[in-house]
Amino acid sequence: MTVATHKTFCRFCHANCAMLVDVEDGKVKAVRGDPDDPEYGGYSCMKGRELPDSHNAAHRLHHSLVRGDDGEFHETPMPQALAHVASELRRIIDQYGPDSVAVFMGSGGFQNSAAWAASYSFAQAVGSKHFFTSVTLDQPAKVFTTARYGKWEGGVNNFSEADVALFIGNNPIVSHYAPVGGVPPFSPSKRIRDRKKEGLKLIVADPRLAEVGLLADIYLPVKPGEDPALLAGMLNVIINEELYDRNFVAAHVDGFEELKAAVALFPPEVAAERAGVEKDELVRAARMFAGGTKGCAVTGTGPEMAGNGTLTEYLATCLNTICARFKQEGEKSGAPRVFTSPRGSTRAQVADPVPMYGAPGMAKSRFRGLGQLGVEMPCNVMADEILTPGPGQIRALISVGGNPEVGFPNQLKMRRALDDLELFVQVDPWMSASAKRADVVLAPKQCLEREDISNLSEWWHERAYARYTEAVAEAPGDVIDEYEMFWHLAKHLGIQMQLMGGPLPMDGDAPPPKEVFLDLMAAGCLVPPSKVRQDVQKAGGAAVIYDELHPLVEAGEPSAQNRFNLTAGDMPHQLEKYSADAARAAGFDFRLISRRSKHRFNSIGQPLKNLGMKVTTNPAYIHPEDMAARGLKDGDIIEISSAHASIHGVVEASDRVRRGLISMAHAFGDSEAGKHNVREMGGSTNRLTSDEVDFDPITGQALQSAIPVRIAPA
Repeated sequence: MTVATHKTFCRFCHANCAMLVDVEDGKVKAVRGDPDDPEYGGYSCMKGRELPDSHNAAHRLHHSLVRGDDGEFHETPMPQALAHVASELRRIIDQYGPDSVAVFMGSGGFQNSAAWAASYSFAQAVGSKHFFTSVTLDQPAKVFTTARYGKWEGGVNNFSEADVALFIGNNPIVSHYAPVGGVPPFSPSKRIRDRKKEGLKLIVADPRLAEVGLLADIYLPVKPGEDPALLAGMLNVIINEELYDRNFVAAHVDGFEELKAAVALFPPEVAAERAGVEKDELVRAARMFAGGTKGCAVTGTGPEMAGNGTLTEYLATCLNTICARFKQEGEKSGAPRVFTSPRGSTRAQVADPVPMYGAPGMAKSRFRGLGQLGVEMPCNVMADEILTPGPGQIRALISVGGNPEVGFPNQLKMRRALDDLELFVQVDPWMSASAKRADVVLAPKQCLEREDISNLSEWWHERAYARYTEAVAEAPGDVIDEYEMFWHLAKHLGIQMQLMGGPLPMDGDAPPPKEVFLDLMAAGCLVPPSKVRQDVQKAGGAAVIYDELHPLVEAGEPSAQNRFNLTAGDMPHQLEKYSADAARAAGFDFRLISRRSKHRFNSIGQPLKNLGMKVTTNPAYIHPEDMAARGLKDGDIIEISSAHASIHGVVEASDRVRRGLISMAHAFGDSEAGKHNVREMGGSTNRLTSDEVDFDPITGQALQSAIPVRIAPA
C-alpha cells in the first residue's frame, strides 16, 4: 500500500503549525513539522503530534447521536439528526421567540476556519441576540475594552524587531499564545532565545516561575491579582523620570495628566509592597522597558482571570501608548493579516473609535447589568438566561466545539442549566462532559478531513503568510463540516444566512463548496481564499507569502482628529478604587491560580490516549515549605475550598510557585470529579468560581484565578 505525504497545517490550537502528514488508504498514519516552512521551520508541539490518534481513535464519534424517549443515545444518520434538531428549533422559536435559541462557539470550534462565521451567521438569521464564544470566558478585556482607548492604524511593533519585551502572566512556551506584539506562537522558545542572542531584554511578571520566566532578564514574582500595582508602579517611574516618548504623547495622547495623577498613588515602594516584588527590581524593569526603542507589554490569560482584568489591560495599553510602541510612517504594518475583512486604512494615526459595548442599540442581558460585547453576549450570563423564566429565556443551545460544563464558571450551576434546556445540541467528536448531557450530539469532521485557511493564526504572522489546505484524509462514517451543519439547519428553517460578501447560496440540496463559503466570509480581504488556494496548489501545498502586498504605513492625514484617550471608560479613576481595595479576602489563606498545560488546549485533548497518559490528574502545585507546614507530601489528596464550593486535588511540590499559592490547570475534569476519582480525572477549578460575584462589570469575566481558598487534608 502506498503512503502519500501531504503539506498542510495543524488545527489542534490557534498556532496552525505547518505539518507534513503521511496518509495511507485515506487514514492518517503520522504527522511531523514541515522543516521547509519559512515560518515554522519544522516546529510542532506534543499536542499536534497526536493528530493521528485524534482522527483514528476507536472512541471517536463516527455518527451523530439522538437521545430517545428511553433516555438513551441512538446512532442517527446525519440528515435525520439535523432534521430533528431543526424541527425542535422551529417549535422552540415559535413558542418562545428567536432569543430562545443560543449558539456557543468554543475553543474547538475556532479551529475550523468557517465555524465562527457560520455559527454567527446562523444566530443572526434566527434573529437571536444569544451568540456566545469562549473569548468572554478567559480574555475579554483584550478584545472588547482596549479599543476604547484608541487603536493605531499601523499596528504595534512586531516581536522580531523588539529590543525589549514585557510578558505579564503570559507563558507562550506552553500556551502557544501571546497578544499581537508578543512572541508568535510558532516555536516560541527558539524565537525568544534567538532574539535574546540579538540583544532582546525580556521582563516576565508571573506568580509562578513558568518556562518563559526561566529565560527572563528580570523576573518579577507578582502576587496573583496584583498586576495593576506592578504596572502602575512602572508607569510611575517612567513618567516621573520622563522616560516616555514626549513627542508622541503630545501629538497623539489625551488623558496623560490624569494618568500621571493616578499612578502617583503607586510610588515604587508602595507598588512593590502590594505587588509582592522587590522595589529595586520594579524600578529596574520600568527603566529597562522604557529604555527600549521597540517592543510591547503583553498579558496572558492569568491576569484577566485574576480579577481587575480590564484595569490590567488598560495599564498595559498605557505602557505601550506613552512609550509609542507602534509602527510608524514608511514601515511595513504589523500583522498584515491576509484573510481579515473588512480592511481599514493603514496610516500613522489613531483609528476611528469603534464602540464595543454599551452603545445605543447593543443588546442587554437580563442579568447583572451586562450586555453585548462586540457582536456577542458575555458567557457570564448564559446559565441565568437558561434557568430564569421570562421573555428572552434560552430554551435551546447549540455548542460548537465547546465544553460548557468544564469551561464555564460556577460549574454546578451550569450543569443545572444544561439539564434545564429543552434542546441541547453539542457538536463534538467525543463524548465530552457536555456531550453526555446533550439531547443531540452532532459528529463533525476533524481538521485533516476538511479544507481550511489559516485565518485563525494570521494575527501572529509578521509577514503576509497564508495557507489554504485541502482535505488530506478521508472522513469516517457519517460526519460533516460544521458550516454544512448550520447550512442544513438554516435550510430546514427557511432562513437566509448572510456573510461579509452577501447572502450564502441556499438553493439546492447541498451547501456550496467550502471555497465559496470562505470567499464570501472573507470578502474584501488582502487575497481571496480561492486565489490563495490556487497559489498554494502551484506551490505543492506549501504556504504563500505575499510580501509585495504587505501594506506600508502611510502618513497620517493632516485632518485626522482622533487621539488616544486614556480617560475613557472611567479610567484611570478605577486605579484609585483599586488602590483603596483590600488586598486579600478574609478567611482564606491561599490563592489558587490557573495555569496552562502542555498536554491540553483548554479542555481539548483529554480523550486522547497518549496525552492522557502523560498527566492523569490535575496536580495541585504548592511550595514545599507550605506543604511541610501542613504535613503534606507529594501524592496526598487535599480538599480545596472557596466561598462557593470545594474540589479535591493531588498535591505536588514546586518551588517555582510562590508561597501561599496553589497552581492548577483550568478547564480540567468535569462535574463528576470528586475525591473518589481525583487521581484519574483531576479536580475542576471552575467549580470554585461564581458568575454572580467577583466579576468584571463590563465583560462579566469571572474570577477564575487568584481565587481565595483554604486547604485541608482529605
